[in-house]
Amino acid sequence: MKLIVLLTLCLLAHLGQAQQRDNILILGDSLSAGYGIKVEESWPVLLQGKLNELQLGFRVHNASISGQTTAEGLAQINRLLKLTQPKLVILELGANDGLRGLPIMAMQDNLQAMITRSQLSGANVLLVGIRTPANYGRRYGQMFSKSFQQLAQRNGISLVPFMLEPLSRLITDDNKAEYIQADGLHPTAQAQPILLDFLMPYINQSI
Repeated sequence: MKLIVLLTLCLLAHLGQAQQRDNILILGDSLSAGYGIKVEESWPVLLQGKLNELQLGFRVHNASISGQTTAEGLAQINRLLKLTQPKLVILELGANDGLRGLPIMAMQDNLQAMITRSQLSGANVLLVGIRTPANYGRRYGQMFSKSFQQLAQRNGISLVPFMLEPLSRLITDDNKAEYIQADGLHPTAQAQPILLDFLMPYINQSI
């Protein structure tokens, strides 16, 4: 009888760990934090709804913070990995490094450290790239974008080259306000389902 109870407890513990592993951790900035819109309209919340609809059983933990840099993401990655024990980590950081003109090498080092720690925890990693505004210069912009490609190749992980790509294909002078907020940087609530549809194949490939 004691043996049966012990085996049952072990099985329940194993199932609990397996269920706990069905987590997706999103570590990003304002593009994933729902800046300027209702949180429930943001693509990470819509992702949870999509996963529920597909009955995939994943739980999304969105740790994105507006204004967050890669250095700030690195400072909290260990705590977040321990807390969520994710199967997939979506890294959407770097935009604020670029907007502040921070050294690209430092950004790469920070992202590499987060990728390494995520992989060591047993999680898959999806790296989400972004581009700098044109006024930052062509050379800086090319080096910035290339850094995401280099990280993905070096670590054998999936890469979204440019998160806002579907919006860039849709936006015209006449409809820009539908998809981009007045600050010229952040997607509107109407743009969030479009972003999710674009990201979903990468997410499916990575989990």
